[in-house]
Amino acid sequence: MIKDVFTSNEDRMKKAIEALKREYGSLRAGRATPALLEKVMVDYYGTPTPINQVANISVPEARMLIIAPWEKSMLHAIEKAIMKSELELNPNSDGTVVRLAIPQLTQERRTELVKTVNKKAEDAKIALRNIRRDANDAVKKLEKTKEIAEDEAKKAQEDMQKLVDKYVNEVNNIRTVKEKEIMEV
Repeated sequence: MIKDVFTSNEDRMKKAIEALKREYGSLRAGRATPALLEKVMVDYYGTPTPINQVANISVPEARMLIIAPWEKSMLHAIEKAIMKSELELNPNSDGTVVRLAIPQLTQERRTELVKTVNKKAEDAKIALRNIRRDANDAVKKLEKTKEIAEDEAKKAQEDMQKLVDKYVNEVNNIRTVKEKEIMEV
């Protein structure tokens, strides 16, 4: 019973870490990566569709993305979606592909991005603490219904705290790496 609670909540913690990594992947750190465009939605015949589902995205050099739409008619829609996004990038089209030059980040923008990174890390920690609370509630319910003893419940809560601490450390490590990447000139 306790093992089931641990297994399901550890899976939720792993998913929270993966979500944080995806969030960080979509932050512009001065280097071109297809993950930058993950949140950009293109109007595909009236339906908002992720850009990677209507085009091929490649990185020919460190500061350049090339977006090759699968249908030429999507070229304008892709340009429009990039301009409306929060990326603050200007797409250049030659009629067959869209080129995105990734400019060098200013010190001010780097500081803003570090604040965003810290906020996303804090959100991930809050998610982990919420998962811990849910697990502890489940353990208390098992204790209340006399399915487990009081000392087993106490040990389970201590073990859950150790698990949360492990994942909080992982969040801190991921945050530190992303901060270094952003501050790198």
